[in-house]
Amino acid sequence: MKSNDVVMPVLFVGHGSPMNAIEDNEFSREWSALAARVPPPKAVLCISAHWETAGVRVTAMEQPPTIHDFGGFPRELYEVQYPAPGNAWLAAEVKKALRNADVAFDNEWGLDHGCWSVLSRMYPDADVPIVQLSLDTGRSARQQYDLAKGLAPLRDNGVLIVGSGNLVHNLGLVEFSGDGPQDFNKPFGFEWAVEANQLFKKLIADNKHEKLTEYQSLGKAVRLAVPTPEHYLPMLYVLALRRSGEPIEWFNDKPVAGSLTMTSFLIGAH
Repeated sequence: MKSNDVVMPVLFVGHGSPMNAIEDNEFSREWSALAARVPPPKAVLCISAHWETAGVRVTAMEQPPTIHDFGGFPRELYEVQYPAPGNAWLAAEVKKALRNADVAFDNEWGLDHGCWSVLSRMYPDADVPIVQLSLDTGRSARQQYDLAKGLAPLRDNGVLIVGSGNLVHNLGLVEFSGDGPQDFNKPFGFEWAVEANQLFKKLIADNKHEKLTEYQSLGKAVRLAVPTPEHYLPMLYVLALRRSGEPIEWFNDKPVAGSLTMTSFLIGAH
């Protein structure tokens, strides 16, 4: 693949409920609209909260399967297939870019719902190749942020890098609506969730990346917001790729179900 004539933006998406993949709501509509604000990518590299591994792995199969990695949802959600192809060139480029991390090619994982729930709304024809990069459980938040910097050259080669998680994500404290656990979109946030989300947004806007990598020292609200790191870390991968002077565009900036936020942002929008 040859270089693009533009620098691709970078995207962090709060993916929330898997049901957003099939529901027509304000969040899924915004994902659909995103494709018009982003230059057409040659391929997508997705860092999803839902793929954690010992060591760093990158999907390398020609046709990654659609993974339904959730429970308790309607049958129609399990019937969704998103047949986007893989991309051997991108997998090799990721391995080369992260050569100090000893990246392993993976032929078993595929596309989890953190990836396909969003990208199926952005690219419904499944015609954009997708590769996933795992979160290495052996690395600290700072180490993963530093690792992500190595991916920067991909932005000059037509690759859209997408981090998919949630800034605030505490499923243990979720307050469901009357529709039960499949409905995560009740529109309110606990006081601590709103406080943590606002702090994250300020630190992101002010380029205080070091403080964001040391999130566990940011107080009680943040400790409640990030009880486990996997939904927070994809955001750090995206921030690590911000270049000097690039704008940030916020969207879907709302709390849901008390203890989740859908807050998302695009860096370097054209």
